[in-house]
Amino acid sequence: MCAIVGVHTDKPNACLTLYNAMTVLQHRGQDAAGMATFNERGKLNIYKNNGLVRDVFSEQEMMKLKGSIGLGHTRYPTAGSYNFEEAQPFYVNSPYGLVLVHNGNLVNADELRSELFKKDLRHINTNSDSEVLLNIFANALQKRKKTSLSKEDVFNAVDEVHNRVKGAYSVIIMISGYGIVAFRDPNGIRPLIYGKKDQSKYMFSSESVALDCLGYNIEGDVKPGETIYIDHKGNFYNNIYNGKIYHSPCIFEYVYLARPDSTIDSINVYNSRLKMGVMLAKKIKKELTKKELNDIDVVIPIPDTSRTSALPLSIELDKKLREGFVKNRYIGRTFIMPGQKIRKKSVKQKLNTIIKVFKNKNVLLIDDSIVRGTTSKQIIQMARDAGAKKVYFASASPPIRYPNVYGIDMPYVGELIAYNKNVEEISEAINADKLIYQDLKDLISSVSSNLIKSFDTSCFNGEYITKGVNKKYLENLHKTR
Repeated sequence: MCAIVGVHTDKPNACLTLYNAMTVLQHRGQDAAGMATFNERGKLNIYKNNGLVRDVFSEQEMMKLKGSIGLGHTRYPTAGSYNFEEAQPFYVNSPYGLVLVHNGNLVNADELRSELFKKDLRHINTNSDSEVLLNIFANALQKRKKTSLSKEDVFNAVDEVHNRVKGAYSVIIMISGYGIVAFRDPNGIRPLIYGKKDQSKYMFSSESVALDCLGYNIEGDVKPGETIYIDHKGNFYNNIYNGKIYHSPCIFEYVYLARPDSTIDSINVYNSRLKMGVMLAKKIKKELTKKELNDIDVVIPIPDTSRTSALPLSIELDKKLREGFVKNRYIGRTFIMPGQKIRKKSVKQKLNTIIKVFKNKNVLLIDDSIVRGTTSKQIIQMARDAGAKKVYFASASPPIRYPNVYGIDMPYVGELIAYNKNVEEISEAINADKLIYQDLKDLISSVSSNLIKSFDTSCFNGEYITKGVNKKYLENLHKTR
């Protein structure tokens, strides 16, 4: 996952809006940050580097990023490497001058990279699938061989992207001298929303929370297969892809990735997590014996994401809810840290126990998910070291047994603790006295709305919603790690 932001304003300080929005969306990527703007003369200003938004953009760098339209990106690597060269935005000078930010992952990137080189005669300089995506769009525009662009040209170029690309992609592109383009893949796997302010200012964002915090009125989600084009005069145009569209947003956005105060595809994240807690409590009642249930002294969420689910769960079980872990807010999210060694080291730095909450008690720990199991095992041991007699562990999502290939860092089954294990074996591996997982049907029920009934749940059930994800592709995933 990454955060992407696009701004179209009538003032030359778009960089300030981008900076504030990227800070709000920092939870979506902490590896690198980048920003690009076009000024009124069409000059591109771009800066990107490894690190958090606040560390990358000094006042001196911000002064150089003048322009009324711009793009921002916070990176969490899923394809490519952790090098600075992989940071976004990406730029290509022909045709017209194009700058792209992308959230997602292309499953046919290698095939497209070869086509671009052999057939389209375009050079790709990095291992990033985002640069591939930019060049697919650039080539589609180039073939029209026009000195000026119409909205139809833009829409046709995006349609060609949809025809060639397989995978997940929410994209914002600036075209020098023309405006800004935003589009989403026909399955709408990764989120993208837009809003308006003062009749002349537009913003696109990965999550609604950035629009809320900056005073933009939400206009709506970019629909699956939809393209929105705002020209340099501020005129708004949109188009829907005429190919197959099947809306299946990633359910893990609601489990973990998104902020609780965001709304994605008209589904409130906070409400979804409340429902997950109720459903999980019902599952716990079925799984634990009456004696085990009665013996639980306290429910403890593992901060931060699981707090929302833990509240209704504790009410449903009629148990005390207590904060047993104190989080160091200056340590990033361990799930999105690059490399297993860094994740292991960061758990102890990130969390500390309140011994009084654990001492001589049977505790039920609640987490949003268990991916690699490293964090869960360490946390359980911390609870025991703090004096817990028994440690039960419950996950608000089902076992993650399959790779996620659509932009989340779960790409290789060898890293997943639930792969080829039953629940009892997983429980033993993380040293829990008992482990309870949410059922997939209950998770889907927690998130479903009148408009959306289908979700990408591939990391739970191995059912991939796009073409191109075959046995060979999955077997080769570990080579990208």
